[in-house]
Amino acid sequence: MQDRVRTLAGALVQPGLMTLGLGTFLAIMGPFGSNTLGWPWVWVYWTSFIALGACVGFTLGHVLPRFLPRAPEWSIYALTAAGVSIPVTFGVAFVNAGFNFRLSAAELALTYFLVLFISSFATAVVYVVDALTGKRRHGAQEPPRAGAALTEKLPLRLRQAEIWSMTAEDHYLRIRTESGEALILMRLSDAVAACDALEGARTHRSWWVARAAVTEVRKGDGRGVLILRDGLEAPVSRTYYPALREAGWF
Repeated sequence: MQDRVRTLAGALVQPGLMTLGLGTFLAIMGPFGSNTLGWPWVWVYWTSFIALGACVGFTLGHVLPRFLPRAPEWSIYALTAAGVSIPVTFGVAFVNAGFNFRLSAAELALTYFLVLFISSFATAVVYVVDALTGKRRHGAQEPPRAGAALTEKLPLRLRQAEIWSMTAEDHYLRIRTESGEALILMRLSDAVAACDALEGARTHRSWWVARAAVTEVRKGDGRGVLILRDGLEAPVSRTYYPALREAGWF
């Protein structure tokens, strides 16, 4: 328990210091007439909104890459800045209007533009800090891909897509991905060899499944079924069940 507390505390140090630093900086600068609040209220004002933006930004920074796995890194930060500005805009408008929301659409749009300017500045600081501390999303390492022996047989629209499963159908192989599926002429054993860099496994003599594609497992009597992200049910035979259980799939 104490180790978890220390780990959590350590993880909060950097964002906490950044929130206090940016909040103090903006309080000293007093942009957009906020210096009329006087101290310490101007500091509370900016630090609170920076903290709100940090919470929203942290959430978006983890959610957006899942929905946009191949988006350029800078675009994730840009979208985060734009997304953070929405709740902060409403908060700023509410406080500035004396806790009575009376702003017109034009005034709200202007407030959003001003908040976006500050949010972009804060996001740029985070971008630089992440670069210096090695916390950038991609870094120097790209996600693992299947080998060219497999991907070159796929349609162009699927070559960069995440592979979910492969099924042997006579002399052909059905490849299912996050962007659709294709039927190619290839042996399953050769395709599995081409996917050596991916985290996946044979589940049946006719099936290979990526572990990231599994959303649910069902087991019984030395066999099992894997429910995949596309709703497909992949069988697990008695031959492959022990190895998958040992690897923690079940």
